[in-house]
Amino acid sequence: MNSLVERWGRTGFAAVTSLIWALPMAAWAGSADLSPIDKTAYPWVALSIGLVMLVVWIVLLTRLGRVPLSSRQRRFDIAQMSPPEKRWTLITLAFVVGAIAWLNGSATVDWAPLITAVKAGKIGPVLLAVFLAAFLVATITGAVISWRKATAAYRHRREEFARG
Repeated sequence: MNSLVERWGRTGFAAVTSLIWALPMAAWAGSADLSPIDKTAYPWVALSIGLVMLVVWIVLLTRLGRVPLSSRQRRFDIAQMSPPEKRWTLITLAFVVGAIAWLNGSATVDWAPLITAVKAGKIGPVLLAVFLAAFLVATITGAVISWRKATAAYRHRREEFARG
């Protein structure tokens, strides 16, 4: 744990380790959506695992403050981030969340009616399909551009630190 915290910083470690409960919770959400339909998913198992792992994660976070850190620049340490770096990182996260929401929504939707309507040339469904495609492209493009800006801001911060 100490080496991971040293590498990622406290904020980065907390974010990366949140996956131990976020993934089971996402599985629970997906299986809760599908369970009434196919009767094969077991949402309560995934929910139970997610809640147990949430408790484990909270215990990890309570111990996080006791881990000693060396004095160096870390990418995802909020206390060290410059305002532009915080802003671009937050913008990146917003675009990534938008792309994940699109993918999650598309995974749980029956696309057959929309595809049939688009093939029939109905203008409303065609516009909806174009909007959905444009939204996905915009979120991915926005995430890439803002990540590059956040990376540039981090490099600038690191260079300022190296200069003294």
